[in-house]
Amino acid sequence: MIFEVLLPLTLLLIMIATSLLYGKYERKIQSLLGGRELRLRDVVLMVVAMGIMVTILAFISELDIIRAFFLCSYSLVLFLFTYLVVPKWYLDVLSPAFFLALYFFYWNEYFLNLFAIVFAIFVSIYLGGLFTWKTTAAFVALLTFVDVVQVFGTRFMVAYGQRVAMLGLPAMIIIPTFPAGYPEGRVFLGLGDVFLTGLLVIQTTQKYGQRFGYVTAATIAAIFMLFETVLLNFVVGYFPATIMVVCGWLTAVGAKYLHNHVSPKHAKAR
Repeated sequence: MIFEVLLPLTLLLIMIATSLLYGKYERKIQSLLGGRELRLRDVVLMVVAMGIMVTILAFISELDIIRAFFLCSYSLVLFLFTYLVVPKWYLDVLSPAFFLALYFFYWNEYFLNLFAIVFAIFVSIYLGGLFTWKTTAAFVALLTFVDVVQVFGTRFMVAYGQRVAMLGLPAMIIIPTFPAGYPEGRVFLGLGDVFLTGLLVIQTTQKYGQRFGYVTAATIAAIFMLFETVLLNFVVGYFPATIMVVCGWLTAVGAKYLHNHVSPKHAKAR
């Protein structure tokens, strides 16, 4: 029986870090965004745009175009978050400059994972406050549907993942299996899936409190590990990680709902 604990543990630590940093910078982010919230139409357009982007990148044969697109996007994210912490532009340009210098002159898998985690956390923190509980549910449902179609149906997500991996772009986390045993020795998780976990923990924390936010993070990591164990032993090929993440989130929220609505009835009956 093959099982792997390093990726679920990494995912758990990322979710905890995202929750803590969002709590620290929430007021600054809200002031920058002016209290805006995404509407249902905005969420639909966002998911459609993400699906189109993956499709286009899967078809583009010129790898330099893909590289330029990602490097520009990541540099902008680094600049914006550095500005959130230190609002001085001449200091803020140092973080994207450092990233680009590493990518072109001293890049390896450790830096890839580091910046992939940093980007996922930063995007989660920036966008987490724009969602409401209703738009989060819509986003989760639509994104999972698109992910399933593009992994099992069109296979565009597979082609996209292979291309960004070929370029060494921090668009995924690459973790060695631990304990060892899986033939390829590594497992992959896309940046969008990591962002989704951060968004779900932020929204759950806002609705139910910090303590239950941590419970949700632990539940997502546990269900993710359960799915991963089944996949490593019985399934060959790619599988939509959004399903694994969403099942963990629904398990935590479902248990919370049952506790709030069923337990009082039992207590009253006694």
